[in-house]
Amino acid sequence: MTFAAAAYRLPTVATEEWRLPPEEMAKLPNRVPDAFNGRCVLVTGGSGFLGKTLVEKLLRLCDRVDTIYLLIRTKKGRDPRQRVDDIFSSPLFDRLKAEKGTSVLRKVVGVAGDVALPDLGLSPGDRQLLRDRVNIVVHAAATIRFDESLKKAVLLNTRGVKLMLQLAAEMKNLEAFLHVSTAYCHLKEKVLYEKPYPPPADPHSIIYLVENTPEDVLESMTKKILGDLPNTYAFTKALGEGLVNEQMNKLPIMILRPSVVIPIWKDPLPGWTDNINGPTGLLIGAGKGVIRTMYCNQKGYADFLPVDIAVNAMMICAWNFLCCGDREHNVIHLTSSSEYQVSWSDIIEIGRKVTERIPLNNVVWYPGGSMKTSKLYHYICVLFFHLIPAIFLDMIIFLAGHKPILWRVHRRILKGFEVFEYYANNQWDFKNDLVVEIRKCLNARERSEFIIDGDDMDLEQYFEDCVKAARIYILKEMPETLPGARRHLKIMYWVDVITKIVLGSLLLWTLWNRADAIIGGFLRVVNFMVWLVTGIFGLLSGSLMSSAISTPPSGALES
Repeated sequence: MTFAAAAYRLPTVATEEWRLPPEEMAKLPNRVPDAFNGRCVLVTGGSGFLGKTLVEKLLRLCDRVDTIYLLIRTKKGRDPRQRVDDIFSSPLFDRLKAEKGTSVLRKVVGVAGDVALPDLGLSPGDRQLLRDRVNIVVHAAATIRFDESLKKAVLLNTRGVKLMLQLAAEMKNLEAFLHVSTAYCHLKEKVLYEKPYPPPADPHSIIYLVENTPEDVLESMTKKILGDLPNTYAFTKALGEGLVNEQMNKLPIMILRPSVVIPIWKDPLPGWTDNINGPTGLLIGAGKGVIRTMYCNQKGYADFLPVDIAVNAMMICAWNFLCCGDREHNVIHLTSSSEYQVSWSDIIEIGRKVTERIPLNNVVWYPGGSMKTSKLYHYICVLFFHLIPAIFLDMIIFLAGHKPILWRVHRRILKGFEVFEYYANNQWDFKNDLVVEIRKCLNARERSEFIIDGDDMDLEQYFEDCVKAARIYILKEMPETLPGARRHLKIMYWVDVITKIVLGSLLLWTLWNRADAIIGGFLRVVNFMVWLVTGIFGLLSGSLMSSAISTPPSGALES
């Protein structure tokens, strides 16, 4: 009997089921949607990458969900209803509309609110609506900017959690509160287990400090407040977890710790993302020929999780919590590195292959470069391959009558390097025993519709899907532009080769013409070193001789 079956009385599934034909598999029950059938769900962060993917999956596979409330703020003059319509205009929802029609979208209701505001910015009527109707809360709203100011990060990632917990405590029919944390919030723990950890400071004191201290004063105190933690994101997410831990015995809570969430692997739109954060930004930067060096431990690995896998795991964990009665194991890691480890060097190599085969439009230079294990060497390469070319090309852009852009881009890249280098040159491992055990209890249909493993992942194909999706949905580079991109890449290849030949020849010519001066300088340096070593040796020899004369041999005094 498996751990899961013993602990929560879940039935184990015969391995023969995985080999069932599709028509037989369709006859099996799909129990995961039972967690949401007839229930009202409140989602914060529903306009974000993870939140949108969760909403799409709930509507498509849990069509008996009662209502999905999205806590969403007015932005750029657009009210919550308009912003919900904007969310549904994303290609992410095309499959849902094709399979279920547009009427299913009416299950989603925008509620005006803001996690960063006092009382969540809710009107009394909306607050009462949520109190009366909500059964499940998924709190995923957060700022994921690592360089966010301390004030804003605390208000969103820490005080926002406190306010959401207060609202949850008022809900009459609350059955589950899913707090979406991060696997990278307890950075002092090199091996993170599925259990609560103490916060790095008292969250209540930090909230009080932020609420009552001018922002400029807070900025001057930030480094001291953070202590050993590298950024406000890790600090404030750990504080938020501390607040959730305080309510563990009072509310039906789960803490979910996803790792680095990356574009969709399979379902519903392979490679899709709506931002250039994390690996997608690196892939685009390298593919455009802008990023040519990184300071990184090549043999190290990070923990990545496609967003569809993260959402599937969240829904399965909710089912385990609500339908299988497991209230004991309520800190759960949504991570991958305990089973799948892909080194940074592998990622770079695969990315290089894919961007050569599916190039981006208008690459600045032929994609290349490498990872450096020496920080000094990396900074030298940044100077010669990032900053100096950026200035040179910006001058050309300016003379052509356009607005310079590359210097600004490289300033952002340098800022991103500060974050990347910390995580790329440190190693953490995450235990995810609970999800591994729950996986064994899913039947073949559930395991195919809610995939939470990467057993058949083809990394090169996944990267290809990510590049194709980035071209279309992020860069607006349509498939018909691909032949032109390939022609441009060939030109840049020869530009790169010719430039290297010219610069190499220039260097050799300089060395040849200045050979006498270079050899003379080298000999002077050698003579100086010989003189220096000889002098030091002479001083040491003289000192040892004096010591030998002034100190009698052992036993001489006795004789």
